[in-house]
Amino acid sequence: MTTVIIARLAAIFAVIAIGYGFGRTRLLRGEQPLEALTAVAFYILTPALLFRLTATIDLGDLPWVVILVYFGPTVGLLFVVYLWQRYRRTPEDPVAGPGIRAISVTFSNSVQLGIPVVVGIFGDEGLAVHVAIVSVHALTLLTILTVLVELDLARADTTRGGSVLSTAFTTAKRTVLHPVVLPVIVGLVWNVTNLRIPDPVDDVLQTLGQGVVPVCLVLIGLSLAHYGVTGVGWPALWLGAAKLVLMPALVLGVAYAAGVRGIALEVTVLFAALPIGSNALLFAQRYKALEAETTAAIVASTLAFVVTGPAWILATHALS
Repeated sequence: MTTVIIARLAAIFAVIAIGYGFGRTRLLRGEQPLEALTAVAFYILTPALLFRLTATIDLGDLPWVVILVYFGPTVGLLFVVYLWQRYRRTPEDPVAGPGIRAISVTFSNSVQLGIPVVVGIFGDEGLAVHVAIVSVHALTLLTILTVLVELDLARADTTRGGSVLSTAFTTAKRTVLHPVVLPVIVGLVWNVTNLRIPDPVDDVLQTLGQGVVPVCLVLIGLSLAHYGVTGVGWPALWLGAAKLVLMPALVLGVAYAAGVRGIALEVTVLFAALPIGSNALLFAQRYKALEAETTAAIVASTLAFVVTGPAWILATHALS
């Protein structure tokens, strides 16, 4: 079990290290490469992935009990962290900061780390549960985050003299015309029409979607080289601890109380116990808020998963 996790983590850190190495050279030094790669991931690759996912998902076959026991506590934790950070926010802090920290605590590295770990430990039966959660993971959490951050930005505009009506309109426009929310909406509309994506178009979307993982991992390395970790140690530690300890504990409690057992319980808790996903960094860079802190939290939580991942698997297996 631990060998499977270490092997996959080694591959992930190798790609991050490549990004870090290039970030220290003259070829990719500075803010411009980060902005360019972030734009590619956020405006091209991620929309293609989300549209294809929502357009092709079979909503009727999803294990809704598992999904509810996962996203109930996860969304609850997201709002608790968001509201806590809004309460603590000072005028000098970035407006998008509460949302970025909330997504860091709740968004799992479910694809580049989660899928190979689940396959290696639980096989196809576990993968079926994992993929069901993955299918609504990004569209649920990223959509909620987008609404929260855009509301905060619109409120900030209001304090500078904008009207309430203007705030509502700006929030709605920014939320719908967003590279995460818009492809989800269009994909769901396509889904309910029962239309099939033409094969050539599907090939293009699949190819673009497959680029999200390597680009995001390289971005983490570039960000680490550019921002460093000075001054962000404590936020990175508490964000990582909340993601690796608090979140899986909440999901385990809710899932166990709901009667989920066996592989379904183990995979659901493991999903919650995965380290912070790279989409948190995409949003931090999109809104130019807490980039160094988010990068450090992703790296720290990924390293710590070598210990916490097997511990959660063993604990959940004992309860199953």
